[in-house]
Order: sequence, then structure tokens, then C-alpha cells
Amino acid sequence: MTGRRFAIAIPAYEAEATLARVIRRALAVHEDVVVVDDGSEDRTGDVARALGVPVLVHAQNFGKGRALRTAFDHLFARGVDAVVTLDADGQHPPEETPKLLAAWRAGADLVLGTRAHLFAKMSRVRRASNGTSSWLISHVAGATLPDCQTGFRLYTRPLIDAVGFPEPRFEAESAVIVRAARNGFTLVGVPIRLDEPDGRATSHYRPIVDSVRIAGAVTRARLENRG
Repeated sequence: MTGRRFAIAIPAYEAEATLARVIRRALAVHEDVVVVDDGSEDRTGDVARALGVPVLVHAQNFGKGRALRTAFDHLFARGVDAVVTLDADGQHPPEETPKLLAAWRAGADLVLGTRAHLFAKMSRVRRASNGTSSWLISHVAGATLPDCQTGFRLYTRPLIDAVGFPEPRFEAESAVIVRAARNGFTLVGVPIRLDEPDGRATSHYRPIVDSVRIAGAVTRARLENRG
């Protein structure tokens, strides 16, 4: 593991109000930070550029999955070995990144910064959505994971090279868990703290609509593997 490189990727959509603080904190942890501006109509891209961070721009809003794939394509082509992803809304403390790195260095291919110990602090709707989705994804993947909806993660290049990242929106983060588990990669969850346990004020996640999309995506990923 000595000498292997990682970068931090921040997918951002309409995040002008929160992005600067996230970037500053991420840079304090690691100097290699990239933002993907997923078709924002506010000053999201300008905020990132003002802080000297490279910005990859989508001409329109394609979704979080597509934004992450753009980051992976760019960073892995540069020779990075792993990518830490965190949300632009300030929910994920970049200072927790060393916990994910430790699991990677111990051999994990996909590391999830889990929040199950904080579910009680979330709204009833988000708590139910996270709990139900995590149960479904764990069941389909054949791996027990307490929080499959977290966006604070570490992905390795061999994992993405092997299973891809095809879905365009939030469901991509769920489907990749199924593909990773079913293809024999090592998945690890590490508890993290959160600055905003609920996250409703800034998250673009739609509990009902996106939960339905997630259910469809993980089912397709499972059938794809079976085939």
C-alpha cells in the first residue's frame, strides 16, 4: 500500500452556499481535491475555482452517479489508486477521511462511512428510507451492511474497472454495492460522525422516488450478476 495515491472528489449541484467550507476542510486533509459541477445554474463552479480546485463541468444536470463516474474517469486516468467521495452539502466531515483510508490500507476495495449509529437523530422519513434501503441492498448483495446510502465512501480503481458505474443518479451508489459484493470484492463499513445527521435541508435525495429507483437498480444489478 506504500506509495499508493488517493484523491477526494466532490460531486456538486446547486451547492454555492455550502461548497466553499467543504472544499477548505477537504484541502486541509489532502491537497488533491476535484469538484464535479453537475449542471448547476448557480455559482457552484466559480466557488470551487476561486479556491484553486479543478472543476469538471457537466453542461446539464445528469445526476450524482454520472458526476461520480466523471470524477472516476478523470482521476483514475491520472493514475490515482483510490477516490474518496463526499457530498457538497457539508454533511460529511472531511476530517473523517483517515478512517476510510485505514480500511483501504487494511485491504478493503469499497469503504462506506456508515451512519447507522446516528439514525435516531434523523427524521422519521429519512430514518425509514435509510433503514429499508440498507436492508434491501444488504439482502440482495449477500453482505450485511448497516448503512448503504452513505455518500462518504472510498472506491478503488480495481473495483470500478471491474464492475463499472453505469447508473446516472443516486441509485448508482446502491447498485455498485451489489456488484462489488457479488464479484468478490471486500466491502467494509466504518462508523463516522456527521455535522448534519439529518441532511434534509441541503440534500437533493428524494426519499420515495429515489428509493424506488434504488430498488430497481439493485435488482437489475443482482440479475445481471446471476446472468
